[in-house]
Amino acid sequence: MSNEYECLQVTIDDGVAVAVIDNPPINLFSRQLFIDMLKFSEAMESDDDVRVVVLRSSTPDFFIAHFDVELILQMPADEPPEWSDELKSFHVMVERFRTMPKATICEIAGRVGGGGGELAASCDMRFGAIGGTTLCQMEVPLGILPGGSGTQRLPRLVGRGAAMEIILGGDDVDAATLERWGWLNRAMPEDELQPFVDRLARRIADFPADAVARAKRSALAAEADPTPGLLLEAHLFQETLRTPGSQERMTNFMARGGQTHEGESRVGELGGELA
Repeated sequence: MSNEYECLQVTIDDGVAVAVIDNPPINLFSRQLFIDMLKFSEAMESDDDVRVVVLRSSTPDFFIAHFDVELILQMPADEPPEWSDELKSFHVMVERFRTMPKATICEIAGRVGGGGGELAASCDMRFGAIGGTTLCQMEVPLGILPGGSGTQRLPRLVGRGAAMEIILGGDDVDAATLERWGWLNRAMPEDELQPFVDRLARRIADFPADAVARAKRSALAAEADPTPGLLLEAHLFQETLRTPGSQERMTNFMARGGQTHEGESRVGELGGELA
């Protein structure tokens, strides 16, 4: 199955599917990684032999960086945005990880942000490394907004106040704070992270698949339907692309080192320089 993807290394063993994200140097959410993740989510949703899905990275410093800004700059911004009653493909993908009838777990050793943060927040569980895991939703400093479910996921996950700090502050948030806010289930020493996730995934996979699926379905029923909010988010994202200065801020971000290893390693600081 690994050969089906360009940016994912996929293995399936005894009900546990592990997808290793491999798009160096920063695991940018490129067009190809998005295509792979869309295809992988669909395959996992329909595979009755898979009971747990684990996402981890081959790049220690990055889980997934944000969506490719160069692709965002190519989005049409000349005409007024039109309202759509259908979810965008990115929303469809992250919703699959949220709702598929099996456990979805993110193992986040390094940096994550933008679309990567939105994907992680859509999964059932997130585990991180003390001194390594860092979240940065860096869209607002670029003149846009988290348009891949971030404005909908974060308030539900960490509460409105913390969500506003993450979204509007657009700055780095460390693992200890993320654990305290509830974005991370647990933060632990880096050398303990993968063994812990492997053990948990195996433990869940050994339980009856029907019980896992029904327990998750019941838990999801406690959440409000995010579809109306996702549709509004997609429309407001399109509006931000048309606001004065947003294109220039994204271009300036790229010129200052955005989407390079050096620039992304200080992306919160870099966002502040755009002010």
